[in-house]
Amino acid sequence: MKSWKLILFSTVLTLAVGGIYLASVFKHRQNPGVVGQQDTSQAETMDDVAVVRMEFPQHFEDVLSLQGKSVWMKNGYTMPYFTYTGGKVDFAKRVGLIAAAQRLEIKKVVKATVPAKIDDGIEHGTKQAIAVFALPGKEDLFAAPIGVMDGNEERYYSDILFFYDDPHTIYNNWSKDTWTAIDAHQVKPGMNELQTRMAVGQKMHPENQKEGDRTITFDQDGKHWTVTFVKNRATAIKSA
Repeated sequence: MKSWKLILFSTVLTLAVGGIYLASVFKHRQNPGVVGQQDTSQAETMDDVAVVRMEFPQHFEDVLSLQGKSVWMKNGYTMPYFTYTGGKVDFAKRVGLIAAAQRLEIKKVVKATVPAKIDDGIEHGTKQAIAVFALPGKEDLFAAPIGVMDGNEERYYSDILFFYDDPHTIYNNWSKDTWTAIDAHQVKPGMNELQTRMAVGQKMHPENQKEGDRTITFDQDGKHWTVTFVKNRATAIKSA
């Protein structure tokens, strides 16, 4: 199993059994550039009931429903994407990793055979399902794999990869300051683990498994953030 799938598999399990991770509700600002004080008990309740929609695709026809819709990257900085020109994926031109919470305008979903030497994040199978998308306000097209077909087997990862609704509305209990930091892909004091992952992605190396009270190093496509959380609030932040 490829590295991003190892990172993401635990996410979908967590979503399936009870929603995604705890978040914070901020009522007061401490000072400029610092996210406000959280009310932990209220944050747990509000984020626990946040609706993160899933579609459970089983067949290629299921993911065709994405065409003409917008999605937002749920697992930032894990999925590579490539240029799409002349009706084909140019696997030789890898653009980078899709940013956390990035909006993608899905134009179509196609099947493609991936060259053996290319590692695009998931197994090749016989063919892959490829989402062809544009970034907001841009005309250029890009492509990223969202599933694999191998003989009679089909596996699709769109539920793991995407929010189907704008996360700003899913987590509308988060403060304006928090969303400003997330949209800028920055980590600010007071942010919790979920908000931090929404900002800088899912590639992380935690020192232990006790969520909310640990130090984690995040890999944001080559930029590293080391964040210490105490009672699920970022209290020390270093970037390099």
